[in-house]
Amino acid sequence: MVQAKSWILKKHFEGFPKDTDFELKLEQLSDPKDGEIILEAVFLSVDPYMRPYSRVRMQAGDVMIGTQVAKVIQSNNPSFPVGCHVVGRCGWRTHTLSDGSDITKVLNDWPQDVSLSHALGAIGMPGLTALYGLEEVCAIKPGETLLVNAAAGAVGSVVGQIAKIKGCKVVGSAGSDEKVAYLKELGFDLAFNYKTVSSLEEALKNASPEGYDCYFENVGGPFSSVAIAQMKAFGRIAVCGGISLYNDTSPQTGPYPHLHMIFKQLKMEGFLVGRWEHKNKESLKRMLTWMQEGKLKCKEHVTVGFENMPAAFMGMLQGENVGKAIIKV
Repeated sequence: MVQAKSWILKKHFEGFPKDTDFELKLEQLSDPKDGEIILEAVFLSVDPYMRPYSRVRMQAGDVMIGTQVAKVIQSNNPSFPVGCHVVGRCGWRTHTLSDGSDITKVLNDWPQDVSLSHALGAIGMPGLTALYGLEEVCAIKPGETLLVNAAAGAVGSVVGQIAKIKGCKVVGSAGSDEKVAYLKELGFDLAFNYKTVSSLEEALKNASPEGYDCYFENVGGPFSSVAIAQMKAFGRIAVCGGISLYNDTSPQTGPYPHLHMIFKQLKMEGFLVGRWEHKNKESLKRMLTWMQEGKLKCKEHVTVGFENMPAAFMGMLQGENVGKAIIKV
């Protein structure tokens, strides 16, 4: 029998998560029955969505939600032989007993020189989120100007690079000078540290005096109020996240965007990446090709040790990571 470790949501978060909100548990997994397999985690992901989803999709005592790259170590399922690697929504677990319904094989032609951890980042859910937000929601066109915030994160850094591939001007906002330097390395046309500018409004105007055609929203809150006022007529806003709101204990209030949206005839649409799941295989192959061609660069913030998952999660929520936050078991 295999001993599995898992991180439990001991109690729902109140404000910013704390160490005491998590509990490490051990369990013995039974041997796999016909059609079942046992997975061993290799890389795990921590992502901003886990914070709001924990409130609406989880009960106290549940294993923390999340995705991992895992290796099949026992198999009674011919579709998943021992030794193959999969991406699965297994949560924060070292080992998982699965019937194969909640996992997907890593792309068959995955290059040997590309770490499998990227299947949790640019060649995974965050990369697909960036791609679909730009192509399906914003319908971005060559020559347009894009604004993206949280631009040095797992999604934002890919958003900016895809927009450059598509021939757009890209302006990125991030929370440290190190992150701003990284955005410039990636080819962003302009980048600024929102924490140190004297006026966010002036920073956005200086970066693109004519305004913005598209805005990829990861932050929400006051940043959003200022940015929406800078949109061009018929601008499009893809609402991917609102990390500035996730740890609030009472709701933030206005200003409200209605007049800007009416007079500028803006389109603002929230989205979940799973809407275009039928396109994932082709989309991932495109992203992998861009990476191999050097057009898509991916930095990772790697934390070693399954026992450090809560710390990595909290660090990610505080913006400690540049690029994708990954846990290596």
